[in-house]
Amino acid sequence: MSAGVPLVRAAGVLPHRVHEGVLQVALVHRPRYDDWSWPKGKLDPGEDFATAAARETFEETGLRVRLGRPLPESRYALAGGQDKVVRYWAGEVVGGEGRLEHEVDEVRWMSPTLAARRLTYGRDRDQLDALVDLAGRRRLTSWPLLVVRHAHAHPRNGWSGPDPLRPLSPVGVRRAARMTGILGAYAPVRVLTSPSVRCADTVAPYCTARGVELVAKKGLSEEGFEERPEKVDKHLRRLLAAAEPVAVCTHGPVMGPLLRALLGRAGADLPGTDRRMLARLLDVGLDKGEVLALTMVGAGDGAEVVAVVRHRPPG
Repeated sequence: MSAGVPLVRAAGVLPHRVHEGVLQVALVHRPRYDDWSWPKGKLDPGEDFATAAARETFEETGLRVRLGRPLPESRYALAGGQDKVVRYWAGEVVGGEGRLEHEVDEVRWMSPTLAARRLTYGRDRDQLDALVDLAGRRRLTSWPLLVVRHAHAHPRNGWSGPDPLRPLSPVGVRRAARMTGILGAYAPVRVLTSPSVRCADTVAPYCTARGVELVAKKGLSEEGFEERPEKVDKHLRRLLAAAEPVAVCTHGPVMGPLLRALLGRAGADLPGTDRRMLARLLDVGLDKGEVLALTMVGAGDGAEVVAVVRHRPPG
């Protein structure tokens, strides 16, 4: 990176589908540059990479995607002397009408072979190669399991009511609102939470925005965990059996056994950096208001963790 020059941060998606038994990816054409590339764009101030990836894809293609496996990032120098980093994900289309809304005049689905020829920039083939490799090994189809620690709450020493009723602080309320974009990028269709107000209110904005039912589970509360710690493993086994995109919001003390069980399901292709990060989180825990996105492949006893991305609150 050029010394003293801010890094330009951007995020994008490789939308993919299987059409008539053939893998296809979607490219966009930008008339301003007369180029073919992946849907992508710069992060808004304070925006998370995952949020920007899903937002920019919708703005450029009119398609809503669910982020899947992370793909190789791209780093390159811009004409003005700045360096740019673009983080990419594979993306399953889950909605949208395909109306072009932002700087794009054409979106075209094509085979990976044709896409490799059509891409304007050689650097964009790195992500395509990775996606094709995953598809060839039948490791592209995945589902997200999001582990969420509740956002910052009113301090215990300043609260006189029952602890489960302790609310989010103003900082926590703002984080919960911003978390809607992060959760939306992975589009969970199920959301489980501790009944405690601080947990339920952390994920409620997403559920309201997307029309997803918020399901409270006593076993995910601090009190329920202390009473019956084995319930955490029971909940996890059910989620793995269902293999549906899901978010689970709970407390710091519950994180240890949950993350330990997930580390035990690390796939052979889980990057070493992700494996070490997950192991370290067993000791240090998640930040309040953090979303830990685990990409899962398979179901039930065969479910494996193949990627881990931390989405930490600012500061």
